Amino acid sequence: MKTSISLFGKLLAALCALVMCATLAACNGGDQAEGSNDSNDSSDSSQSSADALEDLPQIAGLVAEGEPGQKPTIKFHAPMSVEDGAYAVLQKGNGDKIKVGNRVCMQAFAVNLNDGSEMASSWEKNTPDCSTLLTEDTVAQYPIYSLIADATINTTFAIGSNDESGQPYAWIWTIVSQSTDPTRAEGEAVTDIPADLPKVTLAKDGKPSIDMNGQGDVDQLVVQTLIKGDGKEVQESDTVRAHYTGWLLDGTQFDSSWDRGEPSDFSLDGVIDGWQQGLTGQTVGSQVLLIVPSDLGYGDAGSGDTIPGGATLVFVVDILAAY
Repeated sequence: MKTSISLFGKLLAALCALVMCATLAACNGGDQAEGSNDSNDSSDSSQSSADALEDLPQIAGLVAEGEPGQKPTIKFHAPMSVEDGAYAVLQKGNGDKIKVGNRVCMQAFAVNLNDGSEMASSWEKNTPDCSTLLTEDTVAQYPIYSLIADATINTTFAIGSNDESGQPYAWIWTIVSQSTDPTRAEGEAVTDIPADLPKVTLAKDGKPSIDMNGQGDVDQLVVQTLIKGDGKEVQESDTVRAHYTGWLLDGTQFDSSWDRGEPSDFSLDGVIDGWQQGLTGQTVGSQVLLIVPSDLGYGDAGSGDTIPGGATLVFVVDILAAY
């Protein structure tokens, strides 16, 4: 399953090869060695990231006008050059301090530094980029994330970027909200579940187990909400953050994010059709039972050694975020 790359992620990935990630050799990961038990590792890494931010070039000459938290008016003397990965804090926020561990939503647009024209604005349609999950690892890995971690709601900052032709842009980001992703489905348990469907039991931590209850092959997708969350509605092109487990009809488990110890992020454009169709229209916080016919799963080819050709698949999916 492929993962979508958000607007902020695309910019970060592009700059990673240039300046801001190379500062920490972060393009190759940044995970701590297995078995490390140094309690100072995280704080030292965060400090290193903050120090690296100070070493990055800063953009001079950009001014943001307007009320904090609203789309700013950007003023500068054109034409203007900018280094890839250069940054500037244009407006300090007047809201709550950003907390590491939260998901951060940002409105954004790009300014052409040759003529002042704007492009790719999320403000007009109110479609902020909510892909940034501010973990200790990302703060330690990427200097720009340490900037976000030290900011407050309604802070506006700029990042410089040049396209392949050398056209300079300033990406203008405003932090508009933060939230905490649930670690499991949260909401109201659905009570009118058909008796002939598989029976799902949850452990204390939320991990599901299943009794197939005589479930056989299906020729149409079965979608049954088990817990109804009250978050945003999932769109068919969203990326979802999910905890999930998948089984064959004989009860054999073939995949589980619970066993890996952390949720996974999937673009609904890149998953099996049964997931895209079954999760679209659901709400964040929900738990969904999917019974996926072969033609909406892996078809006659199957997948590797774990999913045979023609298999009907059963999933229990906790939707923790969508962006």
